[in-house]
Amino acid sequence: MKVDVKEERGPCCPKFKLFLASLSFVYFAKAFQGSYMKSSITQIERRFDIPSSLIGVIDGSFEFGNLLVIAFISYFGAKLHRPRLIGAGCILMAAGSFCTALPHFFQGQYQYETTVTQPQVTNSTESILPCLANQSHVLKNDEKSAKGIAACEKEAASPMWIYVFLGNMVRGIGETPITPLGMSYLDDFAREENTAFYVAGIQTVGILGPMVGFMMGSFCAKLYVDIGSVDLDTVSITHQDSRWVGAWWLGFLVSGSVMLLAAIPFWLLPRSLLKQGVQQAESADDSPNEQDHFIPETSLPSETPQPVTILGLAKGFLTSLKRLFGEKVYVLIVSTSVMQVNGFIGMITFKPKFMEQVYGQSPSKAILLIGILNLPAVALGIITGGFVMKRFKLGVLGAARISFCASVFSFLCLVTQYFIQCDNAQVAGLTVSYQGVKQVSYQQESLLSQCNMGCSCSLKHWDPVCSSGGITYASPCLAGCQSSSGVGKGMSFHNCSCIETWPVPSVNSSVVLAQCPRQNCDSMFRFYMGVSVLGAFVSACGGTPGYIVLLRSIPKELKALALGMHILIVRALGGIPAPIYFGALIDRTCLKWGSSLCGRGACRLYDSDAFRNAFLGLIYGMYSASFLLWAALYRSLVKKCKKQALQDRAEKCVPEEDEKNNVNGNGVSEANLKDGVEPESECAL
Repeated sequence: MKVDVKEERGPCCPKFKLFLASLSFVYFAKAFQGSYMKSSITQIERRFDIPSSLIGVIDGSFEFGNLLVIAFISYFGAKLHRPRLIGAGCILMAAGSFCTALPHFFQGQYQYETTVTQPQVTNSTESILPCLANQSHVLKNDEKSAKGIAACEKEAASPMWIYVFLGNMVRGIGETPITPLGMSYLDDFAREENTAFYVAGIQTVGILGPMVGFMMGSFCAKLYVDIGSVDLDTVSITHQDSRWVGAWWLGFLVSGSVMLLAAIPFWLLPRSLLKQGVQQAESADDSPNEQDHFIPETSLPSETPQPVTILGLAKGFLTSLKRLFGEKVYVLIVSTSVMQVNGFIGMITFKPKFMEQVYGQSPSKAILLIGILNLPAVALGIITGGFVMKRFKLGVLGAARISFCASVFSFLCLVTQYFIQCDNAQVAGLTVSYQGVKQVSYQQESLLSQCNMGCSCSLKHWDPVCSSGGITYASPCLAGCQSSSGVGKGMSFHNCSCIETWPVPSVNSSVVLAQCPRQNCDSMFRFYMGVSVLGAFVSACGGTPGYIVLLRSIPKELKALALGMHILIVRALGGIPAPIYFGALIDRTCLKWGSSLCGRGACRLYDSDAFRNAFLGLIYGMYSASFLLWAALYRSLVKKCKKQALQDRAEKCVPEEDEKNNVNGNGVSEANLKDGVEPESECAL
């Protein structure tokens, strides 16, 4: 039965365009979700009073969810209804986002730590005495601590982070089919020369997701966590305070709703399409009903029945797996990716905290700058990489060269960042002594001095105040202040003995509620952002070529499995452990831990020099290891290209005059092949 080509191509092309638009939107939606999660790391850490290492566990739960199903989805999913599997995954991701936001509705109002008692009446002239010579202040704190222990047992804040963990893990399960099934579906039905351009376009649209996600994160970070249920005039901290918690839950509700919308088009797509550019349509033997089922139905009675069952699909799984990992090039690609992802995930997870602690930026500003500067540079880099691949019709070796060179240049930008630094924040007793000498102390006893010894101050709390001389004190009591005035954010404290005895004379002996801003750091931060944006652009230029190397280096029948196993291994060895050990190492640089009802809270102040050394040092180590693997990978690619070119030559009929000139079927001399010269057309693997 003949089918008119025009009639067949009519519905095919719109459906392929619908698939491209749907996959682009789902990449946007999942990137929106993921980036918002990254931007909320600091807020979640403060809300649940947990250390950075535990935040790393929560962040890694996404990859853990992926690992549970990625191998099976990648192998079995390629033989099932791929668009509908992607649609089901989108619904799961939406459910995960809603689950993540649940703790906010179960918890009580956020109680930040403070040693200051606000006057009950707004226009009160009551004078609070921060520095008490008797033990009443200590007894009051002990009484609060006793009540706090009982409250901790009832308070949901302590274990409620488990909901965030589970919600993030469910998102990881739902995200599983999108990349391996979506990209293999695209590669199967697109022109080969157009694949790189389509991949670049999808990734570019996907980059808009992090831009929106980080901007949403910046917006929510400025909104108080309990907005709408508390009087904001009674809140004595601002969004620049390390105790501030933004409305982190709001963005998860928005991103979950967006993901629900992204799921709809995939339920309208068929199981398969005609490949772009096919001039001869195949016979229409496939029943339309077959597109509506995850598992294809048995063949027509006129043919030999060949039912497809789960057992039948599983039969060749181990064989395919063994064949896949027998490919040396694939193993090297995976190993290189593991090293690079370890460095990248650690960097992107704690980059806002790095900007906050090293350069004195507020979390909301750090998140906003990443969204409006770094991510557009990444989008432009991805477009550039895809354009170069399409314009010059580069083969596998050309793509590998671009990807490697981009990695090296971006690494040099990272190295430059080490020398762009600011001094530690000046905090009396922690980074500078009460005699004005710069020193770093991890001992809480160093907060005490002769000027505040008689005040019976608590060393556990963090309630920073700033003097006119730019010195921060951990609390008004530790500054030796004797009186106060004002309410809320406008409170100030007077007659502070530690300021009066400070080596450098100050304008007055008063302090205000807030941590002092970092001095002489604005120019350094602008330079840092310039280098960071340049590095992001160059690194992204190698993204699409690197992905093409992966797609073109594996047999077609193993493509979906290879993509799935690549994601599984990279996330198991890179995505899960990286935030944990990065967070654990960062925790070791903490100078002042906060306090909570259940004991130690989140870190309030880091040693910025130690933070920078630990953070960048780990990234440098990972990328250096990846370069060694890149060298081995490129060498293996060259050998494979030689072997492929010789096989092509042997399969073709070569004229005698060409044989005399030692020219292969591609027009490339064996001498050139021995020298490692890539064929001018393409090294098609």
